[in-house]
Amino acid sequence: MEPEFWLTRWARKEIGFHQATPHSALQRYWASLAVPSGAPVLVPLAGKSRDMVWLAEHGHRVIGIELSEIAVREFFTECGLRAEHSAEAVWTSGAYTLICCDIFELDRTRVEALVGQEIGGVFDRAALIALPPPMRQRYATQMAGLVRETTPTLLVTLEYEQSEMEGPPHSVAESEVHALYGGTHRIELLSRDHNLNDFPRFAARGVRRIAECVYRMTPAKC
Repeated sequence: MEPEFWLTRWARKEIGFHQATPHSALQRYWASLAVPSGAPVLVPLAGKSRDMVWLAEHGHRVIGIELSEIAVREFFTECGLRAEHSAEAVWTSGAYTLICCDIFELDRTRVEALVGQEIGGVFDRAALIALPPPMRQRYATQMAGLVRETTPTLLVTLEYEQSEMEGPPHSVAESEVHALYGGTHRIELLSRDHNLNDFPRFAARGVRRIAECVYRMTPAKC
């Protein structure tokens, strides 16, 4: 999807992807990545996700990358925080640093300069599945360039018959996860859940069966 698509969705408040509570997979599996307390965690295409609050409450500095300034402003407002805003579109308050830009315009040098240290882990709940197939390889390559080879990732995807619904969110099969990341990561499927609380939302769009999958991806060289 081009940037204008997401900017329009936020402007129109068409944000059915936003969840009011931290994702259950984050709460259940994050500890298994063994990211040290205090280490920065990168949240790509962060929106105003409550997952960032959960990560901060569990001792991490949170680095969110989000295209929409509306989403960034609402995150801090809803958290009751007053953020400092730099000319480089970087918003900071306490444990949070949100970079308001196109993720494909970032590089690791800038991210680490803002953070002052290496990224310790990645939580991807809504980034990979937000992108159509032609953009997913580019995204995987970009993410590899933003973090070190030793950085683990907790990845959440959806699987359904793509012909039944036009994404986003898109269906990303397990085979594609391995194709995108298998060359650099050990990939473990932690769960495949067919009993989603928000299944009625997808059923209304024509999906007959859907599963949410959670992967732990750790560096292959470690």
